[in-house]
Amino acid sequence: MKTSDPILFGPYGRGALDHATRLREYGANACWFHEFDDEAFEQCDRHGLAACVEFKTFRADFERRPDLIPIGIDGKPIRHPKPIQGVCPSKTDFLEETEARLLDGVRKYRPAGVWLDYLTYAGWFETPTPDLQQSCFCDDCIAEFCEKTGTDATDAATILARQLSAWTRHKCERIARFAARYTGIIRDNAPDCVVGAYMCPWKPDEFGGAIRRIFGQDYELLAASIDVFTPLVYVKKCGRAADWGRRFLEKARDFVPPGPKVQLILDVQDFPDSFAAAAEATPPSWGIQIFAGASVFERPSSANIFREGVEHIRANIRMPQDDNQDRS
Repeated sequence: MKTSDPILFGPYGRGALDHATRLREYGANACWFHEFDDEAFEQCDRHGLAACVEFKTFRADFERRPDLIPIGIDGKPIRHPKPIQGVCPSKTDFLEETEARLLDGVRKYRPAGVWLDYLTYAGWFETPTPDLQQSCFCDDCIAEFCEKTGTDATDAATILARQLSAWTRHKCERIARFAARYTGIIRDNAPDCVVGAYMCPWKPDEFGGAIRRIFGQDYELLAASIDVFTPLVYVKKCGRAADWGRRFLEKARDFVPPGPKVQLILDVQDFPDSFAAAAEATPPSWGIQIFAGASVFERPSSANIFREGVEHIRANIRMPQDDNQDRS
């Protein structure tokens, strides 16, 4: 994490730029939006907002590209109800398209921030009852596992029965290598750009360690590539309590290594309760995002709640904290 990196607050969603003239008045200094949107960049530049891109990595339309569906334990494509994230990481044409899209966008727009999204193995965690499936067991993925680990395995049953720990580590290392690759592209072409990653919001011990075991996200392995970790703290969608974000921040010092910051993204469906709770967290969130947050700025009453929360978080960040949030 560069000490010069800004602390960013604001809405996620291009629609929030309809209120661009008043965002800074209410404490927002950034806006996050999907992909490299020309008009969104122009609006941010005009109104002095940091333009931050949510960049889609491992997600695709499976109806259009069924070849990208990961293979499950039974040798068949995994269950893929909508929504779901995660494509087979052995599909080189898809990976090349993703890199080219990132390179072109970063070179053209030089964004203030790029948040890597869906950089995980397959699944969906924005629900109280996640469908946790092991993947990806296509021939290419198994071959890479064998090559990287020096083992000899031919099927999912053998891997999961005898080498689950090695398989989990391999998945996490593979995701971390992709993160390093994408971050390299960003930093080579926009050195001052903040690199964020949207994260599964579970602590390492939840759902049987599924953040690593299923999704392949490992904070330790990702830390070298990511400036800001952003867990998706969507209270109603996930069946959690309003103080979930605050409690996550309190525990994050136990599993997020020194260096990267932790910045929450909260769902507008949960505003203002989850926001108010998160604003009281110690250590504080390193900035904050409000998903689909345009409506917060439609009325002075809700916009003032946001402004007051931002002021409180900023004051808390300035206070000395004995935790990884303040290490750089």
